[in-house]
Parts: sequence; C-alpha cells; structure tokens
Amino acid sequence: MDLRLPTNGTGEQGTAQIAPGKPLIVIGANGAGKSRFTDALVEGTTPSLRLSALSALYSRADVAENAPSGSLISRLNVPALAAGEGHAPKSTLIELLLTRLMHDEMVNLIGYKIALADGRRAELKRTRLDRVIELWQEVFPTNRVLIDSGKILFTKLVDDDRYGAVRLSDGERAVLFYAGAILYAPKGAVIFVDSPEIFLHPTLTIALWNRLESLRADCSFCYTTHDPEFAASRNGATIVWVRECDTRRRQWDYELLPQNSGISREIFATLAGSRKPVLFIEGEPSSIDARLYPLIFPDYTVRSLGSCNRVIEATRTFNDLNSLHKMDSFGIVDRDRRNDEEVAYLRRKNIMVPEVAEVENIFVLEDVVAAMARANGKDWRRAVDKVRKAVFSLFRAELRAQALMHTRHRVKRTMEYRVDARCDTIGSLEQHLLKVIDDMAPRRIYEEFCGQFHKLEQSGDYAGVLRVFNQKSMLSSCNVAPLCGYHNKDEYIEGVIALLRSHHDEAANVRRAVRRCLKTDSQPPL
Repeated sequence: MDLRLPTNGTGEQGTAQIAPGKPLIVIGANGAGKSRFTDALVEGTTPSLRLSALSALYSRADVAENAPSGSLISRLNVPALAAGEGHAPKSTLIELLLTRLMHDEMVNLIGYKIALADGRRAELKRTRLDRVIELWQEVFPTNRVLIDSGKILFTKLVDDDRYGAVRLSDGERAVLFYAGAILYAPKGAVIFVDSPEIFLHPTLTIALWNRLESLRADCSFCYTTHDPEFAASRNGATIVWVRECDTRRRQWDYELLPQNSGISREIFATLAGSRKPVLFIEGEPSSIDARLYPLIFPDYTVRSLGSCNRVIEATRTFNDLNSLHKMDSFGIVDRDRRNDEEVAYLRRKNIMVPEVAEVENIFVLEDVVAAMARANGKDWRRAVDKVRKAVFSLFRAELRAQALMHTRHRVKRTMEYRVDARCDTIGSLEQHLLKVIDDMAPRRIYEEFCGQFHKLEQSGDYAGVLRVFNQKSMLSSCNVAPLCGYHNKDEYIEGVIALLRSHHDEAANVRRAVRRCLKTDSQPPL
C-alpha cells in the first residue's frame, strides 16, 4: 500500500511503499522531529496500531471507554474488566494486556465447557495467550510460563520459584508486551513501533522482530529507530531520513533513501542519526583507530568500516550523494606501503593518509612521546632519544624484510594496473604477463627500496622510518611504555586515550601531533 507522508518544506506530500515484509524505517538525529513525523503518519493511516514498550512498561494507561478509537488501550479494554479486581483505570498498559490475554483465555475455556455440557462437539481453540507463551519461551528457552488460579506466572527450569510479571526484567517484559500487543492489531493494519530496540540486547532484537513480523504476516510495520543495525536488517525496507521539523507549520525536511544508492543502509542510518560531518576509518569498533580518531576529531561522526577499501568506497559514494544529505564526508586509511602517487590520489578524494605506515606508529611520534612523558613526570628528552634509537635499531634489523614487503606491494599494484583485459587467448595472456614481469624488474625494485631505507637509517630520518616501517611489534619492542611511565604497550595506548579524554594541557599537544601527521592542512577544514 502507499503510505501518505507528512507535508515537507515545500508544502507537498509524498508517498512511500509499505507492505508485509517491506516495512518503513523512520530515522534521524535526536530532536529532528521523528516522533512528530510518526504521529502524522499514524493520523493519516487506517487501520493502524502504535506500540511503545517504554510507555507500556512505565506509563499509566487510562482504560476508560473514551480512549482514542483504534488505540491499543481501546482494543484491550472490555466492559467486563472495568469492575474486576486489580484492573483499576491506572494500570500500566502491559498489566492491561496481560489481564486481557487472561480474560480471553477464560472466555475460550468457558465456551468449551458450555459446549461440552450441552452435548455439542467441542474443541479448545488456540488462543492469543498460547501464541504469546510459545514465542516468549522460544526467545527465553530457559524460562517457562504457567497459568495458576487465573494468573500468569513465570519460572525458570533451574528452580521451582514462581513469580509474576513484575519480577521480569525490562527486556523480558518488552518481549511479552510486543508479542501480545501485535496480536490485537486489526487485520491488515500498519503497526507503528517506537524504538523497537529499547530494553533488548542487540543479539536478540533483529531475530525477535523477524519472528514478530511473521506472527502478523498480514500486517505492515513502520519502525522509528535510532539503531543503525536494526534499520539495516529490515530487508526491502523504505528508509525515511527526517532531518528537521518546523513544529509551528507542521512541516518536515525529510528524504527517502534511494534503494540503490550504492551506500549500505547501516552506514546511512548511522550518519542520519547525527548532525555532524562524517569521518570513515579503518578497523573494528574496538580497534585503536576507533578509540583514537573520535578524540582527535570530536566534531565529527566517526564510523569504523573495517577494511581500507570500504573506507575509500564509502567516502566516495557518500560524497557523490552530497546533494541528498548535504554533509561533508572524509576518510582515514593507513599509509601501509602506498607510494607518493597513491597517497596524493587518495588525498584528492578526501581520504586522509597519515605520514606513518600504520596507526600504531602514531604512538611513537616524537611529539606524542614527549607529551606522554611530560604528563607522567618523566624526562621527555631522554624518552624521545631512547625511543628513536630503539626504532632505528629495529628498522636496521628488518630493513631487507621491509624492502621485500614493499616490493611485493609494488609488484601487486603494477600487475593490477598492467594486466590487459583485451587478451583474447591464453597464449596472448601468457606473452603479456611475461612482458609485464620483465618490465617490472622485481629485483631492481627491491634493491631500490633497500637503498632508500639505508639512506633513511643512516641519515637519522626518524619521520621517514615511521613512514615506511610496518611492524606492529615495534610499539612493544621500542620500550616507549616504561620510558613514559607505563608497564606495557597496552597501558601506554590506554594512557594516550585517557589523556585525550581529559583536559590535561598535554592533550592538545598530542592532538596537534596527530593532526600534523594526517596532514590535515592539505585537506578541507576539519
């Protein structure tokens, strides 16, 4: 079906496709107007149902007969419950839901017994409560649900303790609420869910909503979420990015994310949740890059993408979509063994490449070592001198091995550029490859690297050595940690991170040193 969207800044109303299995995702930064946007969607959609676990678990529900038509409260409220014990007008919504589930269960059982008493053939029907119990125990396999004296109780397989819903965790109650509430949605309704990830562990959220959507395969779902992974998990979804809201005029600045934009929906959802420009980096969320760079560039949304290729592609694609999101995008990749031409090309594409071979080398920059030594009351001149001598010694011992690694990289890149796809026979391909190898002269390249590296070592070019030396063990072997007052490499790294988080005078010196290393003066302003 076509879901009518609220009015945009030009006074126009758009539409978005929504169907079972193809939900609508509403995302945006805090304060952008997502909730009001969803309010407007609900107002214009019939039949519909809106769910919020936060409200259900902690807000009191008015169960009077004048509850809004079509609301979950009105669908759960029945006259027979009004006078019942424990069903006061100020029950929470989850309490009301459990009461209604139990009420329907009893009605089913009484109907079954009456039919038997009348001599009619009878069969107990499968109830909503049966389906809720089945799903809840599927999600929490070590827990069990019991019906005892007209009450819904819970227990664990490891003991016989029985308790009510009030003793369940927020996550357990949220699953209970969602499972029961969607079963009361009208047939073919659009179910609007606020923050579907709230109270739930990330490993549970995606699988749970897959199961809940299948439980109501006749309904369509619309999620308002801050969770980029959840947004990315809804295959076939239409994503609406709400950027801003004019509350007085009830108009929104929003965009529909193109289905084939070339950028992953998880990345886009992350960016849409921020008002800052974007910085893509290598590594995983727990990597050194991910801990360091957000502290160097606090005014940016920093996103770890894993490989350097993903950083390069995401930066390129996101900048191509600038007319859509109107945000600047940059990237940082390790220098590794790239030559000057490769580095210059990346910098022209808004990809920063540090003047060190890899991120670990940043921690032995002279200015960083000096700042960390001073911060811990150590002799910074001695620390810098000792670290320099140790790095030169390590580089000298591995010079030929490093030259060979750089040669391999050069040969690999040359092969990628030079292999001619126009070779139409295996013979012509063989001849072409032989010529490429002859032209490359790997031994000549290797000897050139050896010569260059000898010059760096003999001239005492410390910055030059850090630019080409790829050796992760160097950070441990150069003894920078004890020289700066730490027991080991990991403590030293954590010390740098802690300093950058603080207001210590030396934090500014470390930040400046890293920015100089990244040559931010050659990039757009950061």
